[in-house]
Amino acid sequence: MEQIQQAHIIAGQGIQGDRYAAGIGAFSVSKPKIRHISLITLSGIADANQYLEQNTSALFAETETRRNIVILNFSSDALNTLVGKVFYLGGLAFKGTELCVPCERPANLLGKQDFLKAFQGRGGLRAEALESGTLLPGDALELSVSKSA
Repeated sequence: MEQIQQAHIIAGQGIQGDRYAAGIGAFSVSKPKIRHISLITLSGIADANQYLEQNTSALFAETETRRNIVILNFSSDALNTLVGKVFYLGGLAFKGTELCVPCERPANLLGKQDFLKAFQGRGGLRAEALESGTLLPGDALELSVSKSA
């Protein structure tokens, strides 16, 4: 996992260069599903880390959650309502496909515990890329965008 300054989105595939867009992600064959992008909220990470801190567990950095995009100024609860809905990120259309249910993989890869409990209900969202374009840091997530003709 690495932080990048922009993400080139390819409709129907995901982030250019991402392992799931290339079909070589850890679960591409064993658990095939739409994994074009995954999002998590900064507030969800903060809430999970508060839980971990109270339970004397190691905290997770934004990049350690193994999600593609961290959303600012949006709650986990609001993100969770986007399953089955079209939304816009940086003006590009996406459709929420399913919640990212916390799994043991991030905890095991990092040797950290309590990931499942800490991220329950705030593990993020998987989405289908409906349009191609470029995402930049700070791009807003919006529920509707009026496109000019």
